Amino acid sequence: MNPLQGKRIVLGVSGSVAAYKAADLASKLTQAGALVDVILSEGAERFVTPLTFASLTGRKARASLWEDDAHVIHVGLGEGADLLVIAPCTANTLAKLAAGQADNLLTLTALAARCPVLVAPAMDGGMFEHPATQANLQTLRQRGVQILGPAKGRMASGLVGLGRMLEPAEILGHVRLALSRNGPLAGKHVVVSAGGTQEPLDPVRYLTNRSSGKQGFALAQAALDLGARVSLVVGATAAALSTPTGAERTDVQTAAQMAEAVLGLSREADVLIMAAAVADFRPRQVQAHKIKKGALPRLELEHTQDILLAVAEQRWRVGRPAVVVGFAAESERLLENAQDKLERKGLSMIVANDISAPDAGFAVDTNRVSLVLPGGVVEHLPLMTKDEVAGEVLRRVVSLLGVG
Repeated sequence: MNPLQGKRIVLGVSGSVAAYKAADLASKLTQAGALVDVILSEGAERFVTPLTFASLTGRKARASLWEDDAHVIHVGLGEGADLLVIAPCTANTLAKLAAGQADNLLTLTALAARCPVLVAPAMDGGMFEHPATQANLQTLRQRGVQILGPAKGRMASGLVGLGRMLEPAEILGHVRLALSRNGPLAGKHVVVSAGGTQEPLDPVRYLTNRSSGKQGFALAQAALDLGARVSLVVGATAAALSTPTGAERTDVQTAAQMAEAVLGLSREADVLIMAAAVADFRPRQVQAHKIKKGALPRLELEHTQDILLAVAEQRWRVGRPAVVVGFAAESERLLENAQDKLERKGLSMIVANDISAPDAGFAVDTNRVSLVLPGGVVEHLPLMTKDEVAGEVLRRVVSLLGVG
């Protein structure tokens, strides 16, 4: 499930003050399971040393074209790599790549590379927007090079503008995406809902739940790691979570907005994973003004739309999505309630978890779930991280689609 595990990544580092971020990126790639070979330009050595990268990756980092076997190592590095990432990439290195120059080990390896290439520009002032830089970027894009960023922010010179290298975590997301393009869900559209909805009482209060959205976001990342196109519908309680790189995000507040977004997206989708904790009730009437203290107000509730039942009706009419996965967060009779929900809503699978357990469910990073399928099939999973749970769920989705 981890697209980086065992993959060979060549990380090129050119002479920018952002080179310190490359050390963090090398560490993150290594911790994610990749085999990282670092090549530094002469300018990069002025900011960081090969020893820094060798210590972080456990592999030799190279800089000189003339050291040891470097005059031929570029062939092995370039042709054996699964991905070439140049971060930071200065305006000078960018120009050399566009012109096909090969005057250092990094540019020489880039010419020899037969893998996808990701470039994260980093430069000061108006250098990125200069016509020469833009022409070089266009040349590289036409050759299939993916340009990551840059971001807008404060430069080393004190100027503010476009030219900051993307943060390592964001680049890592692009690396995962690039390595996942040929996964078993390539060409499939997966819709994932996450987080809880908020149902207004008055202009300052609302009814909601404790859903953090973490499990839904983990499911979106797992689907991306298998090559899927992912649409992520995010409830208000998960608004602060960072969007997995590559996911198309839609933010909603209420159950009605969640229903509209999910039904619209799933109409053309292959898979719907309904992990959101949608409010079952909402106030019958929303007060136009803040409810003042004093006598307790009488609160009348009404049911919100049952999204999964609406999806079941849609599937009957248009046949999409092919696979629908629901979630059952229960505090009693877990399997009985999950089985009932599975049958009533015509689900392909339901993920049931006991929210009364202190180490699973809401507001924690772990979960203990049971996977319930038609025909009385139940699989109990041990305590796992939510990322691991997401991986197990997506494995079943691949099997249900018959693409694995």
